Amino acid sequence: MNTLKVALLGCGNVGSQVARILLDDAADLASRSGARLELAGIAVRNVDAPRDVDLPRDLFTDDAETLVKDADIVIELMGGLEPARSLILRSIEHGASVVSGNKALLAADGPALYEKASAAGVELYYEAAVAGAIPILRPIRESLSGDRIKRVLGIVNGTTNYILDQMDTTGAAFEDALKAAQTLGYAEADPTADVEGLDAAAKGTLLASLAFHTTFPLDAVKCEGITGITSADIDAAKDTGFLIKLLAIAEKQPTKDGGEGVSVRVHPTLLPRTHPLAAVHGAFNAVFVEAENAGELMFYGQGAGGRPTASAVLGDVVSAARRMVSGGRGRTETTGKHLPVLGEESILTSYYIDIDAADQPGVLAKIAHVFADHGVSIEVMRQTMHTEDLVSIADGTASAELRIITHRGTEESLAATVEAIKDLDIVNSVTSVLRVEGV
Repeated sequence: MNTLKVALLGCGNVGSQVARILLDDAADLASRSGARLELAGIAVRNVDAPRDVDLPRDLFTDDAETLVKDADIVIELMGGLEPARSLILRSIEHGASVVSGNKALLAADGPALYEKASAAGVELYYEAAVAGAIPILRPIRESLSGDRIKRVLGIVNGTTNYILDQMDTTGAAFEDALKAAQTLGYAEADPTADVEGLDAAAKGTLLASLAFHTTFPLDAVKCEGITGITSADIDAAKDTGFLIKLLAIAEKQPTKDGGEGVSVRVHPTLLPRTHPLAAVHGAFNAVFVEAENAGELMFYGQGAGGRPTASAVLGDVVSAARRMVSGGRGRTETTGKHLPVLGEESILTSYYIDIDAADQPGVLAKIAHVFADHGVSIEVMRQTMHTEDLVSIADGTASAELRIITHRGTEESLAATVEAIKDLDIVNSVTSVLRVEGV
């Protein structure tokens, strides 16, 4: 049996578990891959730093450049753009296949890295970059390669899902739910990347690129986080049979010229409580795929954590080893369609709009007229009287809450409708605007 040298870059929460599995399960991994997987070394910044896992001291080095030169497989779990990018390129130049969990780097520079790997005849694997332990990238790239994917909806950030789930199930305020997530280790001390949707956007570009065989730049993703979600939004969603999830959405949609494009976006989304993604609680992740022939599919599991993510990394390592044992060139990325990323004038979605308006004759007609002027159709409208005293009713200052769900329309026309409603003299305020999926 051949021996393949494995270099590990980074030994944090995930990396330490990867190293443990490579050492403890060496015999099983060898039988599955067809080669002995020898952990040749672990590159870290500080070789003396404490680790969660007890690993042999002589495996550690601070010389990553030398380590990757003799490796057959390089596992990059350092995170960040540099020196991860340079080390991956150096590994490819030396003929090593690379396994990475670096979503930020792949979202920013994935196409260039895929091209280098293809030219060198090696492979670049990254199952662990999206949704932790959930096997989603390989099914999209391989199992569904003979189908046409129409839409991908993903809960791909466990921190935000935990926060929104706590707000929905316990009534916690956003700030309290965030503190609980930090206490449990789901959120960093600086949670910006999670709560502003940046982490989900990076994962969304990877899902979109695989699903639609097109490269999508990270800066083309329309991104909105959850910091503006209030307890009132959560309660209103409950009252109308919905809940709120932060979704990464990649969807193929028609363009005005009769062609096709793809919208890639991340934002808080109202989902019916009967939708499969509504059942995803806590810090779990799930990805819902709609394909032309396969229909609806959902992939669910732990989206983060050392052991779950290490499982995805080792699955890629075994795949890389099998390919190296059997021979042949590496697999290339099928990103040759070049579908355009749709702008607001073409993105199709539905809006939920919560309006505080005067409670007087003609209000509904005026609001409905604004929708009609912008070509937006109302699907559901619900009016709730505010508790008012007799004086406000008598002097005409009483108000009511209007909750409206629209039919699908372009993002541009829906946004323009909301702005026009705000200008009506009978509207006190537009208290909430959220997008809706699954209706």
